[in-house]
Amino acid sequence: MSALEAPAGAAPGSVFNLEDWLVVALFITVMLVIVLYAMRSKARSGKDYFLSSRDSNWVQIGSSIFSSNIGSEHLVGLAGAGFATGMAMAHWEMQGWLILLLGWVFVPLYDRMKVFTMPEFLELRFSRGSRNALSILSIASLVLTKIAVTIYAGDVVVRTLLGIDTVNILGTSVDVFWIIALGLAFTTGLYTVLGGLRVIMYTAVLQAPVLILGSVCILYAGLSALGHGSLIAGWQVTVAAAGANIHLIRPLGDPEWSWAAVLPGSAIIGFWYWCTDQYIVQRVLAGRNQQQSRRGAILAAVLKLTPVFIFLVPGIIAFALTQSPQMGFKTSGDAAYTSLVAQILPHGLRGMVACSMIVALMASLASKFNASATLFTMDFFREWYPDASGRTEVFVGRIATAVIVVMGICWVLVIKSLHSDLYVYLQSVQGYLSPAIAALFLLGVFWTRATAPAAFWAFVVGIIGGFARLAADLVMRNDGVTVATLKQQLYRRAITQHQYDTAIAPIRAAHGWIFEFWNIHWLYYTQILLLVTAALVVVISLLTKPPDPKVVRVTWYGASAEEKAATRASWGTSDVVWSLIVLAAVVLFYIAFW
Repeated sequence: MSALEAPAGAAPGSVFNLEDWLVVALFITVMLVIVLYAMRSKARSGKDYFLSSRDSNWVQIGSSIFSSNIGSEHLVGLAGAGFATGMAMAHWEMQGWLILLLGWVFVPLYDRMKVFTMPEFLELRFSRGSRNALSILSIASLVLTKIAVTIYAGDVVVRTLLGIDTVNILGTSVDVFWIIALGLAFTTGLYTVLGGLRVIMYTAVLQAPVLILGSVCILYAGLSALGHGSLIAGWQVTVAAAGANIHLIRPLGDPEWSWAAVLPGSAIIGFWYWCTDQYIVQRVLAGRNQQQSRRGAILAAVLKLTPVFIFLVPGIIAFALTQSPQMGFKTSGDAAYTSLVAQILPHGLRGMVACSMIVALMASLASKFNASATLFTMDFFREWYPDASGRTEVFVGRIATAVIVVMGICWVLVIKSLHSDLYVYLQSVQGYLSPAIAALFLLGVFWTRATAPAAFWAFVVGIIGGFARLAADLVMRNDGVTVATLKQQLYRRAITQHQYDTAIAPIRAAHGWIFEFWNIHWLYYTQILLLVTAALVVVISLLTKPPDPKVVRVTWYGASAEEKAATRASWGTSDVVWSLIVLAAVVLFYIAFW
């Protein structure tokens, strides 16, 4: 029997059998036990609810960072990107080495300030205005982008695994999208409201290894199917099918993935995400001390070496399988990873991997709910009611989480009509909003002369610039697809420059300056926005009154002799060795797939 044929006795199109459902039931039971165990300790303050009492160990921190990161961009987006563009998106995964920067550079600073949120840090360094601006932007970004993408991914995953499009409820045919979206949001919101960050940290310890193990099984099964039992032959078939897309470094003329666009652009987004985004940094803030937080970051960096191989490469394998009609494998880009689970894994293992995928989506969604509630409670409510008790903070945090869950469900009404194109556009949102934040943190931490007015106005300009480009993307939504296709045809010499100019002339004329603005590559625009924002901080700072000397305390240079000694005592040889291993692995990866 072929690796892709249905097992004997299986109903046509069936994905799960009794063995799979038993595994699902066992997995749910174990997860429920972990959730109940994590909730045994009652939250009595914001520190308990939002930072897990600041007593998390390095295994919980590293696993939680990894599990929270493994959301839709991996289960759907990264595998789908591998299916469509080969190794092009691997740069974003390799920038995971920046987690080391979080552990070695920013953990001592954040720990010294004892902050709850990243906007709170900006207030200490600059002003309340900077804090409010970042808080609002972060909450909006979490609710309107990351939560939406996760719900979309849940729809793709469950729909493909169950092989159904509609559900009959009281005689009415209902699109399964609504069941999945509402179910994911409600279930995840329930245990996030009740347990806070502690539940997320505990469940991550089970989710991360199960997801990695299951994905390794997919990698093995896919290569084995392509190579008829030989992994080496399967890899050779995969490389041949990918062709030039197997390379990381693309020529300057590549209209989408040139190295000059991708390397700096992905680094800017990576720095923002791994070192300053509340969604990720909240985990190291929950560490019981610097040593545990740093080692958690190092563990996350080690785990972050795997997604290219367990998510992106399976996407390339899925593409290779579609190029061999005799294999009988069918999928689309977004469903590539889930289709591999449904079509090539043996029963039992299908159930385990399916569970890990759904729980990973829920972990990612829970982290977004919790981060949003943390920002609201600590950045706004605590400012309005500074004398509120710890129990009141927990109560408000739970209410805020519930409201954000409802907002996420309401957003489903929008993404139902947009989700076919949503992922592509959301990828660029990070590139438009991250440069201003990255500039403020880099200059704020490493340049003591940076002033509050400079930070505020540079941030405002940077965010306006980001949203302006996003608006241009939306205006060019339909015509942009046509232009992108024509650019690829020109690059591959399928059409001439004259034919290209003639084809886009009506589009250029219809949109005028908006077309010229949009036509700047989005990753080049990311770099331009970073330089403009940083230049504004520098210029305005030099034209305004120097900050109070006490501000040095909130920079890289502000640690006392005792604090420096404590930081030095918190790391040892093993921390250095594992960090160097991560860096060496990244370098070797680039050499191998240059």
